[in-house]
Amino acid sequence: MSAPTETTGPPGVDRATLYRPKGSVDPAIQLALYRQLVRMRKFEKRAYDLFLQNLVKGTSHLSLGQEAIAAGFGEAMEPKDYTFATYRGHAHTLARGTSMTGVMGELLGRSCGVLSGKGGSMHLTDVDHGVMGSYAIVGAHLTIALGAAWSAKYRGEPRVAVAFFGDGTTNIGAFHESLNLAAVWKLPVVFVCENNMYMEYTPIAAVTAVANPAADRASAYGLDSILVDGNDADVMYLTARECLERARGGGGPSLIEARTYRSSGHSRADPGKYRPDDEVAAWAAYDPITLYRTRLVTGGVSEAALDAVEEGADSDVETATVEAKASPPPGSEMLMSNVWSDGGSSWRN
Repeated sequence: MSAPTETTGPPGVDRATLYRPKGSVDPAIQLALYRQLVRMRKFEKRAYDLFLQNLVKGTSHLSLGQEAIAAGFGEAMEPKDYTFATYRGHAHTLARGTSMTGVMGELLGRSCGVLSGKGGSMHLTDVDHGVMGSYAIVGAHLTIALGAAWSAKYRGEPRVAVAFFGDGTTNIGAFHESLNLAAVWKLPVVFVCENNMYMEYTPIAAVTAVANPAADRASAYGLDSILVDGNDADVMYLTARECLERARGGGGPSLIEARTYRSSGHSRADPGKYRPDDEVAAWAAYDPITLYRTRLVTGGVSEAALDAVEEGADSDVETATVEAKASPPPGSEMLMSNVWSDGGSSWRN
């Protein structure tokens, strides 16, 4: 068992203010975390390449640089737990075990996609794996996660709902309403703010009265302030495990602010030139995969073992790409299914 080692901390963040979860991470879990990280990174890079080839239908929002958050929670969550993600949801969907071919097919608008190619990048859903949707409306899913948590508590089921959202969500009503009710009703829900410092093109610091838009507001709802290093996979896993156990045991909700950075623009249409060059460089040097590989090698894991994980991820991405490209677009029968509540496409008076 190994505990997270000290890092320099996220650029611009005082390490002394960061939450340090208790416990240690089993070596087998660490290898699983590394596998998650590299699979997400390689998938997103391939998605970017396919977007440039005009094969990805619609826009896409990548998690490059933010993978440790999804990986940590993906390994810590139980199969029956619920994931609610934003439109930046590829990594969170893969983290729950959804087929890579299914996600790739959905991006390409093919019938092998998790939604038969009808949802695309921004609406990934896989109920069988607990992925209850990616939501394009900022903050819309927080209240839905609240309802899912309430239903689990009402039925006496040991499920936890986890809602991931960006820093911009902290300034809208649904964020505060959801936190308030979750705290009042002691619901099994974990709210995770992926603070990558920018609301699309606007720095969150330019429009928010507190330095940490989620963590600094937790006390208003009787919750602990949890500001963590979102680029440290061990810290994210241990924090996730701790908050999930608290929720599952009846201890109520948690609010986590994970400080991270997206290495690319907001979406594929955004070159991200509004960010200072020195800031981009500092975060590039604090890349979650580079940090984690260095930690594992220092801890005794062989380079060969990690290379094998990377090769396996390359193979998985290539297989998913080939299978998705070979899959046809959804036919008219599939396109017209699940349009209305009765499952058909005909208007009923």
